[in-house]
Amino acid sequence: MESKFKEVSLCVFDAYGTLFDVHSAVGQHAHALGDQAQTISMLWRQKQLEYTWLRSLMGRYVDFEQVTQEALHYALQTYSVNDAALEQKLLLAYNQLISYTEVKDTLKQLRGAGIATAILSNGSPNMLHAAVEYAGLTDLIDQVISVDELGIYKPDPRVYQLALDGFGVTKNEVLFHSSNAWDVAGAVNFGFNVAWINRFSQPSEPLSKAPDLMLNDLHQVLGTLEILPI
Repeated sequence: MESKFKEVSLCVFDAYGTLFDVHSAVGQHAHALGDQAQTISMLWRQKQLEYTWLRSLMGRYVDFEQVTQEALHYALQTYSVNDAALEQKLLLAYNQLISYTEVKDTLKQLRGAGIATAILSNGSPNMLHAAVEYAGLTDLIDQVISVDELGIYKPDPRVYQLALDGFGVTKNEVLFHSSNAWDVAGAVNFGFNVAWINRFSQPSEPLSKAPDLMLNDLHQVLGTLEILPI
């Protein structure tokens, strides 16, 4: 293992966009939304994130389930979709997101190598546990940590501290993974070792120094940590 990562004993993962495909919720009901499906999904995600940041700044926390509901309603209203039954179906689908294809095997390999695994997410506990169970990851995640414990969202530094407190480890022992550039910046600023899982070749954000790793998918982390297949 490279010297920088030789102390890593805990891999921490963002959930939405990193382990789970956030656009798969709309994908389940794309036929009902027609040609607007992709743009609605993109706006839903955009507003979901904006509301977490704005509520944190305003000191007006509500859990991620409410944020997700409010963001979806805004997106549907923007495109004149007035269908309460469909709106409820889309919200339920957010608890049944598809995990990316390499996720399960990556987590299995990490656990087999004796490295602990955790989710650190904006998601509410109910949402996260539902998503983990649906994806069949329950036995591959040691802890599911939600910002709900603090009542503030990423990238507040106190959120990243939750991982250290939950496992009693130091920053050098953690490798944090996210597909979200803003989350990567928050984790870099906090002082974690950070892997940006840049699935869609996004440009970097000018919010922090570069992360330690920029990878196309989670499976590439195994090579970095020199984990042999099991």
